[in-house]
Amino acid sequence: MKITAIRSHVLQYDLAEELGYSQQYYLKRTTHLVEVTTDEGVTGWGESFGGGDVAFANKAIVERVIQPMVLGMDPLAREVIWHKVYNLLRDHGQKGMPMQALSGVDIALWDIAGKLHGVPLYRLLGGAFRDRIPVYGYGMMLQRVPDLAERFAVESAAIKEAGYGAMKMKIGLGPRKDLELVEAVRNAIGGETGQMVDANHAYTAREAIPLGRELERLGVAWFEEPVAPEDRQGYRDLCSTLDMPIAGGEGEFTRWGFRDLIRERCVDVLQPEVCGLGGITEYLKVRALAEAHFLPIVNHVWGSAVAVAANMHLLAALPDLPGGAHPVQPMLEFDTTPNRFREELLTEPLRIGEQVRESGGTVALPGGPGLGVEPDPDFLRHFSVD
Repeated sequence: MKITAIRSHVLQYDLAEELGYSQQYYLKRTTHLVEVTTDEGVTGWGESFGGGDVAFANKAIVERVIQPMVLGMDPLAREVIWHKVYNLLRDHGQKGMPMQALSGVDIALWDIAGKLHGVPLYRLLGGAFRDRIPVYGYGMMLQRVPDLAERFAVESAAIKEAGYGAMKMKIGLGPRKDLELVEAVRNAIGGETGQMVDANHAYTAREAIPLGRELERLGVAWFEEPVAPEDRQGYRDLCSTLDMPIAGGEGEFTRWGFRDLIRERCVDVLQPEVCGLGGITEYLKVRALAEAHFLPIVNHVWGSAVAVAANMHLLAALPDLPGGAHPVQPMLEFDTTPNRFREELLTEPLRIGEQVRESGGTVALPGGPGLGVEPDPDFLRHFSVD
């Protein structure tokens, strides 16, 4: 079997309402899917992290840089392919867009392997530690409206009503405004529902520490990306000062980047982004590092249904840490804001929201070989952009 082509599909459409986080606001939903085809007719799908115009840069790397390197290679030689591409790109970037592009290709290769062997991805990863995965709802994006606290209260109450036992919200508008938003959500959902906050590295440690103390008072379960990913000392200061867990890692890449993040105890909850850090091949190495240091993992998940499916397999195959009769289960992060690439992309939808509502907060593992999902060709053609 040989790789015959690698094609990127950048999909995009206009949102009905502007959404944002601490760094920017946007009016378009974008996703980047990677399709790897073989001479035996087996096709694999992956996804590269990076929205907006970043997706177009990653598309060029996938098709014009990585594709020529691997054409004709055995798609099952994932380690060989990964190291060949990484070594040839090392002088041009060990982080960022080259790794995001490689991630999409690597995930597609794992999809091919599962299809070839006729087994779900989690079987290739060693089997499932759980039959169902708890889900937390991610919503409450920033908007430039005067009634944002009221909107957050209404949205958070709806997420709770939909069956999610925990949820995550955006902050990063300044400590005073952030606390107003967090209080509005806490009052709307009550004290028993888990509440996490994500600042998307909006603060310095000097600002984040007193804000974190107030978030602790409000019962926040974790403080995500309080400072810039480069600020390792800031992360360490937060971890040592606050009792509330500090989460991060979505902006880190490869085993070498995570090695330092983990070794220096910069976070209490690790959030690897498989569509960005180097794909499943590299994720497994990061997972091993985290397990060796007894650091819990809650994957960062953003993008289309392809990314969601890949993460469901990874979470199914994630061992209990540290283990026991009643272990804390890893959670699937699920974006509850409007996203046609999550709801309408596949020939057979994952039905995450429906499953959560029907089960009281969990989802079943994907069926079928590989990722267990297939994008609808007509949907791809309709939303593809150059």
